[in-house]
Amino acid sequence: MTYASSPIPASPAVEKVFLKMLPITSAVFVGFLTIGLALPVLPLHLHYTLDMSPVVVGIAIGSQFAAALLSRAWAGGLADARGGKRAVILGLLSAALSGVAYLSSLAFIGMPRISVGALLLGRILLGCGESLVITGALGWGMGLVGLRNAGKVMAWVGMAMFGAYAAGAPLGTFIYGRYDFAGVAFATIIIPLLALGAVAPAAAVAVSTAKRVPFYKVLGTVWVPGLGVGLCCVGFGVVATFIALLFAAKNWGSASLAFTAFGVAFIVARLLFAHLPDRIGGARVALVCALIETAGLLLIWQADGVMMAYAGAAFTGFGYSLCFPGFGVEAVLRAPPQSRGAAMGAFMAFADMALGITGPAAGAIASAAGVNAVYLAGAGGVLLSTFVAFYLLANKPV
Repeated sequence: MTYASSPIPASPAVEKVFLKMLPITSAVFVGFLTIGLALPVLPLHLHYTLDMSPVVVGIAIGSQFAAALLSRAWAGGLADARGGKRAVILGLLSAALSGVAYLSSLAFIGMPRISVGALLLGRILLGCGESLVITGALGWGMGLVGLRNAGKVMAWVGMAMFGAYAAGAPLGTFIYGRYDFAGVAFATIIIPLLALGAVAPAAAVAVSTAKRVPFYKVLGTVWVPGLGVGLCCVGFGVVATFIALLFAAKNWGSASLAFTAFGVAFIVARLLFAHLPDRIGGARVALVCALIETAGLLLIWQADGVMMAYAGAAFTGFGYSLCFPGFGVEAVLRAPPQSRGAAMGAFMAFADMALGITGPAAGAIASAAGVNAVYLAGAGGVLLSTFVAFYLLANKPV
């Protein structure tokens, strides 16, 4: 069953939408610096300090996304029942606790298995925090600015998130170089608490009293666009998990600028084209952008130097940028109106599932065929999402 028949028209009051969304996007940006900090350094800490295999690295990175997946239904229900603002606040607190777990892991460097266990706890807490922040921010934002701006809400929240990745990667590398992993752990505790300052004065949205649709029924309405975004997330997953090890294997130095290239391209795409999913339809945008993302991953696979790898990361980020709001608008059109938070949680669950599987699977591919092969496999996964986009184009919501 679907709940709309055509793309939601864009609102002309772009400035008002931006101002209403500013506290939310600011909180998402500051909060997600905690994830960006660890992306270029946690794989190195696990592999070189704790002597863990690529498979364990993939499991540790992927555990965050698995935790986010398992908490999506709860986060979506909380956002619908108690409000998106409360979900965001709880998410930031959970992210701060992940830093406490990171810090505790350093007490067991001589016992690597225990240290990895503490890091896994930190990743799980961070995954729950990410789930609450993103699900809450999306539902909160749509409540503030209206469903006609659903694509813009997804685009700007995602822009804040990946802007944090772009800024967090070099910041994390800098902190790690000066203060080792302890500095990263302390920063992970402090930064989410700072984000609470942006959230506290922002206006909340009244909670709907309408009867909510069970989560499994909501899941059934959004699973096709969810599958599409999940396949697109494979590209982000292989960049996030293995680009640092690829650079290390090829003696290319730090991979932080690759994360920055990905993030900057992601933001540029959303600044220039965030209006397109609302205006011309999400499936059309997702189709084109999935092809761009596939091309970027193939560039990384064939890269013979850092500049080609940076270009591949940029194309991957640019394409991935609009796949999420593209498929996301299609999910919103098919979701029950009184359960938008649950719908966004269900939609994001597909992304979490893909990212949770991508880490260990890519680790196994890297162990068997080398790190380069991860990017060829990733390109194949993203390319499959174009078939989902074609299906959505042929099957409009009614």
